[in-house]
Amino acid sequence: MAKLFFTTSEQARIVEAIRIAELNTSGEIRVHIEAKCEGNPYDRATILFDELGMHKTNLKNGVLFYLAYLDKKFAIIGDSGIHEKVSQKFWDEEKELMVLMFKKGEFVRGLELAIEQAGEKLKFYFPHQKSDTNELNNEISFGNNNDSNHS
Repeated sequence: MAKLFFTTSEQARIVEAIRIAELNTSGEIRVHIEAKCEGNPYDRATILFDELGMHKTNLKNGVLFYLAYLDKKFAIIGDSGIHEKVSQKFWDEEKELMVLMFKKGEFVRGLELAIEQAGEKLKFYFPHQKSDTNELNNEISFGNNNDSNHS
């Protein structure tokens, strides 16, 4: 199962990184993990972005980190509000950071650092307002593709 890729304590570290990144912004960050990704990970992440309701944020400032660990694929998707502000260069830098950490086997740290940087950009462009609410759950979501033979 995808839920077994990270230990419970590693999952808690990722969720805490999301919580901290969202403290000073109205932006929303999610992480979705599954075993396999048929085809292009960006296309899969786009589908998940909608399925997870990330397009429903008031300011269109959601960010999704998608990871398919058995296929060694991942993608980062930012909704239109944040994407208009940061440019493709920012997303490419985030991906490069994650690749560097993933090659070292530091998957949790790679996600933590990328989440932190996304949070900084969100904080800059979408600072926290008194009326802000946490629009999306911070918990990691997991794919249901059958990977039980790989656990």
